[in-house]
Amino acid sequence: MLLALRLLRRDIRAGELRVLASALVIGVASVTTVAFFNDRVRAALEVQANQLLGADLVVAGDRPLPGSFRDQARALGLAQAELVKFPSMAFADSRSLLVDVRAVEQGYPLRGELRVADGARNASTPRSAPPPGTVWVDERVLSRLGVGVGERLGLGERTFTIAGVIDQAPESVVGFLSLGPRVILNLEDLSSTGLVQPGSRIGYRLLVAGAPAAVEAFRAFATRAVGPGQKVESIRDARPEIRSALERAERFLALSSLAAVILAAVAVALAARRYLQRHFDACAVMRCLGASQGSILRLYAGVFLALGIATSTLGSAVGWAAQAGLVRLLAPLVGGELPLPGLTPLAQGYVAGFVLLLGFAMPPLAALARVPTLRVLRRELGVPGSAGVIGYALGILAIAALIFWEAGDLRLGRIVLLGAVAGLLASGMLSWLVVRGLARLSAGASRAWRMGLANLRRRPLSTAVQVAALSMGLMAMLLLTLVRGDLIQSWRASLPPDAPNRFLVNIQPDQREALQRFFEAQGIPAPKTYPMVRARLIAINGRQVSSADYADERAKRLVDREFNLSWAETPQSDNRIVAGRWWRPEDRGRTAFSVEQGIARTLGIRLGDTLTYDIAGVTLSGPVTSLRTVEWDSFRVNFFVVMPPGVLEAYPASDVASFHLPREREEIMNSLVKRFPNLLVIDVAAVLAQVQAMMDQVIRAVEFVFLFTLAAGVLVLYAAIAATRDERLVDAAIMRTLGARAAQLRAVHMVEFAVIGLLAGLVAAFGATAVGWAVSARVLNVPFQTNGAPWIVGIVAGTAGVALAGWLGVRRVVERPPLQVLSATT
Repeated sequence: MLLALRLLRRDIRAGELRVLASALVIGVASVTTVAFFNDRVRAALEVQANQLLGADLVVAGDRPLPGSFRDQARALGLAQAELVKFPSMAFADSRSLLVDVRAVEQGYPLRGELRVADGARNASTPRSAPPPGTVWVDERVLSRLGVGVGERLGLGERTFTIAGVIDQAPESVVGFLSLGPRVILNLEDLSSTGLVQPGSRIGYRLLVAGAPAAVEAFRAFATRAVGPGQKVESIRDARPEIRSALERAERFLALSSLAAVILAAVAVALAARRYLQRHFDACAVMRCLGASQGSILRLYAGVFLALGIATSTLGSAVGWAAQAGLVRLLAPLVGGELPLPGLTPLAQGYVAGFVLLLGFAMPPLAALARVPTLRVLRRELGVPGSAGVIGYALGILAIAALIFWEAGDLRLGRIVLLGAVAGLLASGMLSWLVVRGLARLSAGASRAWRMGLANLRRRPLSTAVQVAALSMGLMAMLLLTLVRGDLIQSWRASLPPDAPNRFLVNIQPDQREALQRFFEAQGIPAPKTYPMVRARLIAINGRQVSSADYADERAKRLVDREFNLSWAETPQSDNRIVAGRWWRPEDRGRTAFSVEQGIARTLGIRLGDTLTYDIAGVTLSGPVTSLRTVEWDSFRVNFFVVMPPGVLEAYPASDVASFHLPREREEIMNSLVKRFPNLLVIDVAAVLAQVQAMMDQVIRAVEFVFLFTLAAGVLVLYAAIAATRDERLVDAAIMRTLGARAAQLRAVHMVEFAVIGLLAGLVAAFGATAVGWAVSARVLNVPFQTNGAPWIVGIVAGTAGVALAGWLGVRRVVERPPLQVLSATT
């Protein structure tokens, strides 16, 4: 090992390992910077999302919760607060209104803010619980009941003073939202209202928050301790639109890490190839002096073990410093203090460093031990060609494993990996075909063009490797810039500013036309109504189902509740069939089901299964003919289960609709409820605003992560170009010996790199567009919006950028004295 360390020190001093070490440091730094920053952003997103719950975790029940939950939370050092929630009628003089009452104690909320204003037009301030004898209300309570701040409001047997107007409050994001405008009172006043009676529809909640480890320990305890009518809720059990927004955010952030991995792999592969070529002679001499293959292999294994430890440590340190500086620089834009990262990104850095080193450097370096001793006399001799094939095959397998690990999502990893492999194959084939036809292109061209094209023809394998490597780097950078913008634009488009923020439930069939006329009279587009029939799932494939059949809490709740079934001629625009087929016109009247993919996975429903529903005592059975994905964060009306027309129309049904109500038109809700008193209006504006804010924060974070990865990509590409410096050094020495001037050789190098860059740019543009489409359609489930920018930028950046970068990387090659170069070579 001491000999290996001395050899490592000598090679570093001589510059032998400079490119490889730099590539590893840059690769590890890229991975760890993105991993550290992503870890902090993900943690911040979780905290921000938890603001919707008002806590990190909630234990909910339909009866008072046992004291053991509070005792365990206290033992774990968690902050806790109790909330009691139920619908009730509020009174003011002769008017009444159905409201959502929340009784809270001091300390609520544990996450997020409860902001209350002293008047409808005054600025709001953070609050906790109202003083005893007072309540805070939504502005709709004031307008609907004709009261103001300071006046009296009746709840049950008590009257309270209205002390403020709620501007912002944590919302329930598990299941449907409030059934009416909110009224918040102090928990101490609850018993005096007389509203808590046997049989009352009351929900009891214990909110907890604290250190992640303590929260997870409490989750484990609560999951075991909950009884009938109780459940554990977190943001992961949230409404579908919240879960969808979080999942898309994580996939956007994972995409940035994959780009850094690909760039690092490109640089390490080329740098290792250079090191391999430069050490053939030394290994041949050692073989002549009696060194065995095993001793040579152990020697270089020690060198690269030490190199891997050193570069991974240095790269991780650089990554930590870079992300810390990035966070400080971007704190005003990212939105406040980010939590500290965990140790997982550090482990990712070391694993990435050694996977890159072992996958792309060790296999070809192991071939050094098999260098024939005759190479001392015949320098054209190398190692068997199979060594390179096996080495790069192992390298591809290693990088594939690393990509899947970094992705954290099988589908995203598969798309990026297939895109990279397809790009490598396409670039290799394209460069091979172009090189074969270069003779025709050089006819009548200038001397620099003829010599540059001749150099490419003379080294077809090297040209193909360079084109493949540079195309991967350019493809990653195009993904990070132009295609990233298209993906972000598509995500924004999936939640436009006029996304629905109100739901109307219990619309009767004979009210459809009157409701449409009402909206038209108000100057608001009439919402489309969707029919729904209440039904309970009672059997799958003839086997009775119950909550006892499932371990998953969400599955238990889904089985215990009724489903809303609907029917439709065609799938909605935000639904996509992923298995089976949608029904045809001739299927009208046939009992069949199209099931949302997520709920099918939760309940263990597969394509072709027979489902049996109970509708008001009548059973209805039919096969599952399709599975769908649904864009829940579109906030449009969607259903877990849909049937063909002609089946459910005979059953009692009501309609549901969603629409966007501008903030300045809130007053029409009073007219709507007076005109249609049976309607239930559900306000999702708070959740919609939170999802939009979360989206904006994620997009800012992704842009900055992509910007750093782009900078790392430029450095890695420079290292990849520098890896071919030795070949060009010898070529330049020979040409100068034959009389070529330095300016001519620089022009030749520019031609070589321009052609290589052009080919790489073409492949990169195609690959970036294809991968962007696949990620958009298959992973993010948003329509992909593209244009010709990737092709224009890919070709221009590939041709001009690679030519310039290549010239900068080898410009000193032509300045070395030919005699010095040739003497060292021979």
